[in-house]
Amino acid sequence: MKKIFHVMFLLIVSQLTSQQTPASLTEESILFIGATAHIGNGTIIESSAIGIRNGKITEVSTENLVEGKYDQTIDISDKHVYPGFIAANTSLGLVEIDAVRASNDVDEIGDMLPHIRSIIAYNAESKIVESMRPNGILVAQVAPRGGFISGKSSIVQLDAWNWEDAVIKYDDGIHLNWPNPYTRGRWWLGESPDLKVNKKYAENISKIEDFFQNAIARSANKKTKNLPYYSLNQAIKKNKTVFLHANDEKQIVDGIVFLKNIGIKKIVLVGGRGLANQLNIIKSNNIPVILSHPHRLPTNEDEDLKLPYKLASLLINEGILLTIDVQGSMERMNTRNLPFYAGSFSAYGVEKEKAVEMITLNAAKILGIDDKMGSLEEGKDATLFISEGDALDMKTNIISRAFIQGREISLESHQTKLWKRYSKKYSKE
Repeated sequence: MKKIFHVMFLLIVSQLTSQQTPASLTEESILFIGATAHIGNGTIIESSAIGIRNGKITEVSTENLVEGKYDQTIDISDKHVYPGFIAANTSLGLVEIDAVRASNDVDEIGDMLPHIRSIIAYNAESKIVESMRPNGILVAQVAPRGGFISGKSSIVQLDAWNWEDAVIKYDDGIHLNWPNPYTRGRWWLGESPDLKVNKKYAENISKIEDFFQNAIARSANKKTKNLPYYSLNQAIKKNKTVFLHANDEKQIVDGIVFLKNIGIKKIVLVGGRGLANQLNIIKSNNIPVILSHPHRLPTNEDEDLKLPYKLASLLINEGILLTIDVQGSMERMNTRNLPFYAGSFSAYGVEKEKAVEMITLNAAKILGIDDKMGSLEEGKDATLFISEGDALDMKTNIISRAFIQGREISLESHQTKLWKRYSKKYSKE
């Protein structure tokens, strides 16, 4: 009886945990004609022709100017073709169930962790990762959280057997969380929720400065290897990007000044909620921004209520390279809404194709993968999808086919299975 119970238990668990099998490379060359192609660089092609062969895009033109020969020609008139959306600064694949500590690899113990690599903890079989694809999110930057220096992020495609298969770019940068100069009272302890000066701000900055200086100085000593110092030293030597997480105006300025003073050349600002009054320092230093999503309240009580929605337009008008993240509450499952956040920005001053560009080519440029993806251009990976309508609108973001590196992937997920199951149930009533 016990054996039967164990066998039944294993069968049930296997059904609960089974994932989509990663797709194989599409052997036949394919030409899609007739769709509106959103190139990803701010332009569109009506009645387009998009050719795919051996995992690459081989042709991007109008359907009356096709040059190559293809095994299949598929008419997708009245549909839309987009480059795969790229989600920056996510923690996808690092946590499966928040309440189960064993499934949580998003942060480690300690404040200075430049040697931590998120990629080796990435779970390619995550059900949450799987649920991104039906909304067009095909690529993600997986970043650690916590501490002052969280560790290194990597960039993955979202249809893989394991992290080795998934990786597009290893260790693309170091994530630095700049201390906040202000704190709010803990209302649950009866403290005033008003802003107060953080008395440990100078002390925390001193810790960061000392750590960076020690890491730089450590290079002269080759007999002993302190892994955190060595890792940061090598990242600086190899000119890795430093992703500066900062929201408050003083945070932003102090963080940028510090990194510039120690010789960091590649800086990306992450967050930037209080950026509206500090555009000059961003623009003058040519710093790209991974901006917080707009579905939030203003940072300060005296700010325009719609400022979170207008901020992207302000940055774009200043010529600042920009993409979006969804860091915060329920960030992993919320990442699937990335295109709709871009759509919200487009309702407040950002042109529709610029909004598409924010989560395609702009994201690829910021993450250093624009030579491979981010736009529908000849020679780039065939990472794209076909939508019934506007992919930035949740009513018309209905994806029929998607490809990652030329492999046609499944668009099934736990949610789509439940939707089909209960659609059948209620269609009979």
